Amino acid sequence: MSESTRVTLADIAEEAGVSLATMSKVLNGRSDVAPATRARLEAHLAQHGYTRRKAAQRSDLVELVFHELDPSWSMEVIEGVEEVASAGGFSLVLTVSGDRHAPSTDWIDGVLRRRPVGVVLVFSDISTPYREKLRSRGIPFVIVDPAGDPSPEVPSVGSANWSGGLMATRHLIELGHRRIAAITGPEDMMCSLARVDGYRSAMNAAGLPIDPALIRFGDFHPGGGEAHGRDLLALDDPPTAIFAGSDLQALGVIAAATAAGLSVPGDLSVVGYDDIALSRWMSPQLTTVHQPLRRMGEEATRLLLRLADGAPIETLRMDLATHLVVRGSTARFTG
Repeated sequence: MSESTRVTLADIAEEAGVSLATMSKVLNGRSDVAPATRARLEAHLAQHGYTRRKAAQRSDLVELVFHELDPSWSMEVIEGVEEVASAGGFSLVLTVSGDRHAPSTDWIDGVLRRRPVGVVLVFSDISTPYREKLRSRGIPFVIVDPAGDPSPEVPSVGSANWSGGLMATRHLIELGHRRIAAITGPEDMMCSLARVDGYRSAMNAAGLPIDPALIRFGDFHPGGGEAHGRDLLALDDPPTAIFAGSDLQALGVIAAATAAGLSVPGDLSVVGYDDIALSRWMSPQLTTVHQPLRRMGEEATRLLLRLADGAPIETLRMDLATHLVVRGSTARFTG
């Protein structure tokens, strides 16, 4: 649509039978509009593809949204986002909202009031209504480490989860382990499925049988790793090695092994995932798959600022490489 024929907010307000002031309240995320009226006016904005001019919305804020702040890994993402935002002359505002799938419903109204230059979300996806609200206000967004399977038009930065699972399992196979278990993350997260698919691929390539009893879906936290580790080690034919889908789960596995009177890596080899700072201070130091969390935050913010400037984007999806870091929690199987 040319600038001369571009629909205005006044045009949409007149069509909807409301005042321009009411339409502006909806556009700016004000809370003093009835929910039914807000929904109806949002539909009018979406129908016309209305987009606020960038100059009208641009601020000096980049908003970063988590569903939880876990100090073991969140700070790396925060530091990456902050470094690029600061270099561009922007300040960082941090929000915690919702669950791992999406931010909560009250978040969208708040972000419309704050009107940041853009939003970096550490979630699996963002719902279509939220996308439309952000788009109509000219607020770009990028998802970091999508746990789900975002649509092709959703800008996102992740890591090579399948390759990470493959490398971790291959390392254990090369050490002579044959009965290898995998504790991945929640079953409804794409990164969990990708990591365990990498495990399966490595086992298949080596001609090793895959025992379904050795594949567990955890929660990426120490408690889940400990509970599944305890169950696996109590099997009649327990594994000699475990690939834990996160370093925190690996910590739980090591606790379960210690409680069972087993040594790591003498009796059980353990590989984690993420390479958080704690992995270098555990005893033994943890063999793990390095996930470039800080760089993921950096690249997401660079992509966000390009989108905010209207720069051409070659691809909306970026997967960064992972690599194996071998430390003291794995050893050659001698049994």
